[in-house]
Amino acid sequence: MALLQISEPDQSPDPHARRLAVGIDLGTTHSLVAAVRSGTPECLPDAQGRVLLPSIVRYLPGGRRAIGYDAQAAQSDDPRNTIVSVKRFMGRGLADIAHRDKLPYEFVEAGADGAQSPGMVQLVTREGVKSPVEVSAEILATLRQRAEDALGDDLVGAVITVPAYFDDAQRQATKDAARLAGINVLRLLNEPTAAAIAYGLDNASEGIYAVYDLGGGTFDVSILKLSRGVFEVIATGGDSALGGDDYDACLADFAVAHSGLNDLVAPERRALLVAARAAKERLTLESSTILHADLPNRGPIHVPVTR
Repeated sequence: MALLQISEPDQSPDPHARRLAVGIDLGTTHSLVAAVRSGTPECLPDAQGRVLLPSIVRYLPGGRRAIGYDAQAAQSDDPRNTIVSVKRFMGRGLADIAHRDKLPYEFVEAGADGAQSPGMVQLVTREGVKSPVEVSAEILATLRQRAEDALGDDLVGAVITVPAYFDDAQRQATKDAARLAGINVLRLLNEPTAAAIAYGLDNASEGIYAVYDLGGGTFDVSILKLSRGVFEVIATGGDSALGGDDYDACLADFAVAHSGLNDLVAPERRALLVAARAAKERLTLESSTILHADLPNRGPIHVPVTR
């Protein structure tokens, strides 16, 4: 998406003070932050030059955290305390969580006297009960620090993208996560609208456009009307339980059936999902591949898969 660097005299005693704003894609499986530098939007990398941050948080003993790639590397070893795809839980109740029996987490709902909204789902970790808002805040704080390190200044705020179908509770949960991360939300921007801007449709001919967004955890369809440089969202639809994660789960289920496996424990299920994702990604370039998974206490499995 196109991202902004903002200078507003009414927000600073010095009208020429450098005011930094960024755009954040808080994704189900990966997140990133970007800014406009010298008139060109660019994604900001970490110290290793990687622009993507896996949207994964692992809670370690002693109040420590592993976020991103470090957490991703341990997801098969410590699945209960390694929270992946937390975006699917934002602003949702327990009944809203699809296929929760296949997830390695222990879910509870916030009570009426809890810090979070009553009825909202929370996750039990070794470091206590964590809400999706708190988990997302860890990801956002990492991106905020990355942006400040890259740009050399404090941020005035951020534009954060959300699925078009997000309801009020999910949007508020996103704002709450940003606040916990020390980020001022300039606005929430629907992901299909952001995609339209990124592809330069705001400079295109006026008319009606369909934007499809198949992400890691969700599928969005939006109908946008462009008139006089302004996008109007005519209609939106989506499926919060259809995305890359679900393709992974289907491949994992196929591997289970093919190998005659049963009663997988959480670390085995997570290891199989990791292998399924790798196989799925290889199928982007290849017509067939082998799903390799080394399951704890069961040994390796090798399952041929094709497009």
